[in-house]
Amino acid sequence: MFRRLPPLGAIRAFEAAARHLSFTKAAAELFVTQAAVSHQIKALESHLGVPLFRRLNRAVRLTDAGQAYLPTVREAFDLLDQATRRLVDHERTAPVRVSVLPSFAAKWLLPRLSRFRARNPGIDVTITAAEQVADLVAGEADLAIRYGHGRYPGLRADFLRGESVFPVCSPALLAGEVPLATPADLRHHTLLHDDHPVHTASYHPTWREWLKAAGVAGIDADRGSTFNDAALMVQAAIQGHGVALGRDALCADDLASGRLVRPFDLSLVGASAYYVVTLVTPAPRPAAAAFRQWLLDEAAASAAPSRSDSAPPPSTLPGSPAGTGSATIGRATASPARSQ
Repeated sequence: MFRRLPPLGAIRAFEAAARHLSFTKAAAELFVTQAAVSHQIKALESHLGVPLFRRLNRAVRLTDAGQAYLPTVREAFDLLDQATRRLVDHERTAPVRVSVLPSFAAKWLLPRLSRFRARNPGIDVTITAAEQVADLVAGEADLAIRYGHGRYPGLRADFLRGESVFPVCSPALLAGEVPLATPADLRHHTLLHDDHPVHTASYHPTWREWLKAAGVAGIDADRGSTFNDAALMVQAAIQGHGVALGRDALCADDLASGRLVRPFDLSLVGASAYYVVTLVTPAPRPAAAAFRQWLLDEAAASAAPSRSDSAPPPSTLPGSPAGTGSATIGRATASPARSQ
């Protein structure tokens, strides 16, 4: 609906001059000249078609029209001030909404979240752990932790951490009746698989690739138990249901606590990584920017790869420097739309 509103600057000049009954004091409050205030008020009177002040020799007085107009102007300014304060307070205190894959939320983010609260006690966080990609442009989240190749058109993507994969199992399984002395011994154990769509070979290595890198033949790489969530696969390994091809981002805490061990040191570096994704414009509000920076700092602090004390000395892979115990799986291309 069209509104025939006077210029806001002229209204501000009128309210200040009416409150002080002085153009000079109004000018000082508004950080303009007395002539500028006088000009604004004349423009407002012309717009309204009625005089609002009576100009005396050394003073100004409100006309009847000015006195009738002033309470409504003050009320309008009060309402605008209240609405502005509510909006600013909401933006300052609203929780930071984070979109993340369930597996990464459960195994990496949540165990560290208390450190964010200690660093930022006034900021609340809402975690949405879902398979669906949140639409940041539509305002579905303030930021997202996505797993992929870092190509997100129109969005800012900060590298969070890379990822390598390696076999993990429970200490009880490692010390069981069927040994795991060499990779070939995996033929006697159940292989645990993660078949989430974004965790296919185009994103991180599979058992087939790990066994090939280890020089093991004659093992059906597809057999065993399959899970649609990596955190479930890791939990199955902890409970002794088999040997999982674990990902360091999701297994680090369980390895450090001794819930999992690495029977072999050989690891493969995947082509994908985790990224913190935010809008370019508008820039994230301060609370979201603080959470983004905390994520990056947290990842940097834990960048050193975790190894179980029970892991054997590093092995050497063909084409890798001696003692690295790691290899890079080819950088397969994938559609950015499938990156989480």
